[in-house]
Order: sequence, then C-alpha cells, then structure tokens
Amino acid sequence: MAISRSWMRAVALAAVTALGTTVPATGSADAHSPAHVQCQGTETVTYRPGVTLAARNIEITTEGRFSSCIDSTGKVTSGSYGERFTIFAGCNDLLDGFEDRRTIKWSTGDTSVIKATGSSTAVAGQVVTTLTGTVTQGRFRGRTAVQIITLPQPGVLQCLSTGFTGATGVTTLTIT
Repeated sequence: MAISRSWMRAVALAAVTALGTTVPATGSADAHSPAHVQCQGTETVTYRPGVTLAARNIEITTEGRFSSCIDSTGKVTSGSYGERFTIFAGCNDLLDGFEDRRTIKWSTGDTSVIKATGSSTAVAGQVVTTLTGTVTQGRFRGRTAVQIITLPQPGVLQCLSTGFTGATGVTTLTIT
C-alpha cells in the first residue's frame, strides 16, 4: 500500500501539533510561513440515547471552544463550533473513519469552513481523533487544517448498561 505525501505531511503536522509546535505545510500558498492560527481549547460531546454495544441511531451534539488562539496577524484570539448530527453506531463503531464539514466562528466575527476527513484511535483509555482537511470558505481559505481531539474512552460497563452519554476533552487546531 503506497502512502501519499499529503497523508505523511498530515500525520507529521498532527504529531507536531500535539507537542505544541508549528511547522510549515509544504505545498501551501505560503510554504515558509508559520501557522496562520494555532488554538487550544475543549470539546464536549453528548450522545442521545447513550451509546451501547448494540448499534442504534444516536444523535451526537458537539460543542467546541478554542479559548486560546494565536494567529499570524494577531487578530484571532478565540473561536468556537457546534454540530448536531445522527449516526447509526454502537460502542464498537466509534472509531470508524468519517467526513466532516466544520464551521469555526472566530473572535473577529468571521468564520472558516473546514472540509475534513477524520479517524480515531483508542490509546491508554482515551480516544484520540484527528481531523485533517482544507479551509474551503472564509478566513484562512485554501489553508490546511489539522484538529486533534482527545476524549475519555467509553468504559465496558457503560457500553453494557444504559450507555455512554458524553465526554469532554482537550482539542488543538492548527491552520497553516
């Protein structure tokens, strides 16, 4: 299986982002500039009804808040996003790959629409989700975006009983 260069760049950028350092993305409009924006914050996810081992329709609501952002112009200081959608899933399906269209509302009043693909892995009791994509509209249009979200992993007992109903964790976003 051949690994594309863009995938390797995304993995490298995600790894560096997790360490709190920025690197330029090759192939971007300004490949030698630092990240246009780097943010840290939290994401809260709720599941209704709770996610159990038996797959069923689950309404998912996400609320993200980037409380600390640094951008290359000094204008963006924070941001937020929210989504609501329904999936058919059980505890064993939460790590499946997915596509997303996320709209970030910035402290400046404008927005960025990010079209991304995502994947999740379970590591040491946590679910680490990486979204990688492109800003298709608004502020930072044409730039690469990588968001990493770390949430607690659902417990087996929760999956066997009433279900896993939500989690809150940390998130980072880098747009280069």
